[in-house]
Amino acid sequence: MEKFLNLISAEMAGAFDAAGYDSELGKVTVSNRPDLCEYQCNGAMAGAKRYHKAPIMIANDVAAKLQDSKVFSSAEAVKPGFLNLKIREDFISDYLGKMSRAEKFGLETPEKPASIILDYGGPNVAKPLHVGHLRSAVIGEAVKRIARYHGEKVIGDIHLGDWGLQMGLVITEVSKRQPDLCYFDPSYEGEYPEEAPFTVTELEEIYPTASKKSKEDPEYYAEAMANTHRLQEGDRGLRALWNKIIEVSVADMKKNYANLDVDFDLWWGESTVHDTIPGMVADMKEKGLAYESNGALVVDVAKESDTKEIPPCIILKSDGAALYTTTDLATISERERLYHPDEIIYITDKRQELHFQQVFRTARKCGLVPESTELRHIGFGTMNGKDGKPFKTRDGGVMKLSDLISDINEEMRGKIASNPEIGPEEAEKTAKQVALAALKYGDLSNQASKDYIFDIERFTSFEGDTGPYILYTIVRIKSILGKYAAAGGRDLSDLRIGLAQSKAEKDLMADLAAFGAMMDNAYAEIAPHRICAYIYQLSNDFNSFYHSTKILSEQDTQKKESWIALLKLTLDILSTCIDVLGFSAPERM
Repeated sequence: MEKFLNLISAEMAGAFDAAGYDSELGKVTVSNRPDLCEYQCNGAMAGAKRYHKAPIMIANDVAAKLQDSKVFSSAEAVKPGFLNLKIREDFISDYLGKMSRAEKFGLETPEKPASIILDYGGPNVAKPLHVGHLRSAVIGEAVKRIARYHGEKVIGDIHLGDWGLQMGLVITEVSKRQPDLCYFDPSYEGEYPEEAPFTVTELEEIYPTASKKSKEDPEYYAEAMANTHRLQEGDRGLRALWNKIIEVSVADMKKNYANLDVDFDLWWGESTVHDTIPGMVADMKEKGLAYESNGALVVDVAKESDTKEIPPCIILKSDGAALYTTTDLATISERERLYHPDEIIYITDKRQELHFQQVFRTARKCGLVPESTELRHIGFGTMNGKDGKPFKTRDGGVMKLSDLISDINEEMRGKIASNPEIGPEEAEKTAKQVALAALKYGDLSNQASKDYIFDIERFTSFEGDTGPYILYTIVRIKSILGKYAAAGGRDLSDLRIGLAQSKAEKDLMADLAAFGAMMDNAYAEIAPHRICAYIYQLSNDFNSFYHSTKILSEQDTQKKESWIALLKLTLDILSTCIDVLGFSAPERM
């Protein structure tokens, strides 16, 4: 289906052409003065210099060609040369009728879907997920769903930090606490135990303890480095223990991500590409692209056009060890080999911008991906506390993600429980649904690159620009439709949207008509906040319509059925949008 605004602009372009002017001047936009008109066209202003005419004269010529328009009920030329426009009620109601019957409300899907790999998450094994992992998970999941709804093929990858010194540290500390484990016996040839020698709670305590010891005790650090090397060289016992670390950690991660309704198609880690690194490095050397500098192996990535210094990309440290850069490059190479993606998108903290700039330039220079493959980094800002500083616990530590979710669930549980019609079991389930909406919407309604304040009181409010307000609007619509059905109303699929009877109704209809363009823009800009802004406006305009219209008590059956059809479309679009953002609505609140 053609976008609503495009159809309006096409009508205006035809009028410019008929009046003897360039049709490209006929671009229509939503009015910035809704008190005066619904849409506007400023083309006459742009054409004045070209045609050596006063803008108002051009506007009058064009307006005259729109007197019998099937799109505009009014096209008024006003000084100094604006065209103020109003849409015909039958035109917009017909458009909404087509939307309601079309797949994805008429959103045009690509003839050739793009193949996209989305890299988000990035947690380290053996450490609990903390608040710093929230944004990558929430934004990444929304971006994945937006792209899929748009019709693209998307593979989501968590990209675990499961290799390197942190693994050597954990293994070393386990060996100190349980030295008799078979994993540390080089002569052991039997099957290793199915049960891990630690719980996730113990594992979460082991790493910080080991990290602290390594900084205070050089011998402990040296042992951890040696264990890291043994692990990476394939020591049978350490590999078996490492697998248990992964198993316990990933099980806990999946539980935490499930609480956020976030999932991944691939659970790749740095270890996935470890064996491909030597070949990649050898190829870089053979091509003369990688060279030694102060003992390290580097690739120059600076360009003459750079306005700031871009240092060489370090491939291997002076001791021959790989870095995050190395595994990121090997991962790009492996993704290209297996999936041939059109685009790889990384969603991380914006402070990693230089890292990805170096990685992307190296990948291109070394031929790890073809020029046609787009590499993109979406950097997000920091989630801050009310003091404007990065969010911390009351005692100043980094808060576990599970604790943050628990806190917002508890806040919402108290509000939902105040409704006497909702029993304890339903209240618990509903509280979690609404809390997730509060958490995700609170994050996603901000432009990703900007920092924001995490305010649990504001996020859980049922008023204002919040997730609970959006859900409350959806629940209100469900209630009206339920009452209509209970009173013996006709099947909703048989109802048709009629002509708008009020400004509030027409404003709501205009919002709905803008869905396709909004969703296209949200995908093109990789911008979940566009969807949040849209559903907030849609909810506001619905509530204005609801408060000014007696829907269920209306005696005119045709009017009532038209309004019910309008509500059904509003509900469907709101429900689609929140699903794309990664949360859902309860039946009542």
